[in-house]
Amino acid sequence: MEPKIIRNKEEMRNWSRSMRAQGKTIGLVPTMGYLHQGHLSLITEAQKHTHLIVVSIYLNPGQFAVNEDLSTYPSDFHGDIQKLKSIPNGVDVVFNPQNLYDYGVEREKLKEREKEGEIVSCLEDEEHETWIRVKQLEKGMCGKSRPVVFRGVATVVAKLFNIIEPDVAVFGKKDYQQWRLIQRMVRDLDFAVKVIGSELKREEDGLAMSSRNVHLSPQEREQALSISRSLFEAKSAAKTGKNICSELRQSVIESIEAAGGKIDYVEIVDQESLETVEEIKNGVVVCVAAWFGKVRLIDNMEIS
Repeated sequence: MEPKIIRNKEEMRNWSRSMRAQGKTIGLVPTMGYLHQGHLSLITEAQKHTHLIVVSIYLNPGQFAVNEDLSTYPSDFHGDIQKLKSIPNGVDVVFNPQNLYDYGVEREKLKEREKEGEIVSCLEDEEHETWIRVKQLEKGMCGKSRPVVFRGVATVVAKLFNIIEPDVAVFGKKDYQQWRLIQRMVRDLDFAVKVIGSELKREEDGLAMSSRNVHLSPQEREQALSISRSLFEAKSAAKTGKNICSELRQSVIESIEAAGGKIDYVEIVDQESLETVEEIKNGVVVCVAAWFGKVRLIDNMEIS
């Protein structure tokens, strides 16, 4: 099925409202493009809940700091459309705006501000003043090493919700902190959107599916398998009664570092509050971010 491609915000909003006026429900799958099987599984999940599906493809500059990989993030819009056409029952609309903020900023000026100690994103000037913060859930893990990422994510998702007005939005659990943060934002700001977390998808060898995997060399990709191996080992250890988080965390760190990875963080946190846990008594999630070469990968494992 050939999806309708919409690039204008008002056209997108008008389409959604006309569909809702006909009694149709709308599911949204937000993406930054360069789609893989993990993204397609989100669409399949969304199809279970709504009549119509909108996939947004938008590389959001607001969640990248000026020293991050915005300019090298992979992109293949034509390939994305072909993948979407292959999905059973298809996708109704691809929302692909050129710029959701309608203005740009000179990157050199941002770099100067960053040198002066100010935390800035790739989209920030005097005209754009409104950012959504989810203060507690954004603090740790990815929010600690990437301080602009979650205000950028929360803000752009709020914009997408306001433009598309979906009934359901599906997010992948690979970005576990992001999923929980969006759930909290929806609760706190009374968005009329049901947020669904879809299970993390892995390649056949266990590597978590990610658009950034394409940047891994063959050697780095082999080394990166240490992430999923260490997570499965931690889960197995927990099932046998080893529930001291510091010990499990250290085993994950050692496994990844032994394979040549550079740890950004390894944390064992409560599945809902994302607060650090010392001993596993209830549901936790082991969250990992690690560098292999110039590629930063994230992964996680729920333990109930």
